Amino acid sequence: MTRSEFTGSRILLVEDEETLAVGIEFNLNDEGYEVEWAKDGRRALDLFEKQDFDLIILDIMIPYVDGFEVARKMRGETPQVPILMLTARTGIKDRVKGLETGADDYLTKPFHLEELLARIKSLLRRKNWYQDSAGEHPRFRFGDNEVDFINLTASAGGKSIILTFHEAAVLKYLIQHKNQVISRKELLEKVWGISPKARTRTVDNFIMRLRRHFEPERQRPVYIRSIRGAGYMFVDKASNDEIDR
Repeated sequence: MTRSEFTGSRILLVEDEETLAVGIEFNLNDEGYEVEWAKDGRRALDLFEKQDFDLIILDIMIPYVDGFEVARKMRGETPQVPILMLTARTGIKDRVKGLETGADDYLTKPFHLEELLARIKSLLRRKNWYQDSAGEHPRFRFGDNEVDFINLTASAGGKSIILTFHEAAVLKYLIQHKNQVISRKELLEKVWGISPKARTRTVDNFIMRLRRHFEPERQRPVYIRSIRGAGYMFVDKASNDEIDR
């Protein structure tokens, strides 16, 4: 029997295909995880309300309440719990919708067991990093903005914002390395935990969303700046530095 560094972590598996679910549950147990299995969205939400989980594996096409709605409700209740969507739907619109409703990662069927296990470990490591980091510095102010990294909320120019986990994690990483150039590759590896061979538009899209939230003029960013050919840099205070914005 193999054992994961995250032995004892509790996983909620939401999957209506019984043969697949039994196989996943068996292999997760073999890795040392504790697994609860829900066959539909209503049961998943009921278990989630009554128990604490370290990670959710969530199919989209499930009875009663679909995976998108389940993810949205779970994210509203517990912002930091990682959600891995596991589905046969491969369209880019589904991927985008999954991320926007709160999923942290998206794995399509059929898949290799080794990849599923690697994704799970990556999500749990990222969760631990974020919780440790947010616990040390739970709030941060810059300009007219204030971010609560524990509750994933923010205020910007008097308006209230609810952040997704990835928005908060990207911002947290940039702030931790303020005044340093951070490449797209580094953000993909450290925040998403995925190969830098993935499309870098993933990073760019989240940067655009953060600018929309926090920059006085998103076309002329003063906090989250682009460094041509290199990546991004968080600048704590607006300045007139000769930096390509």
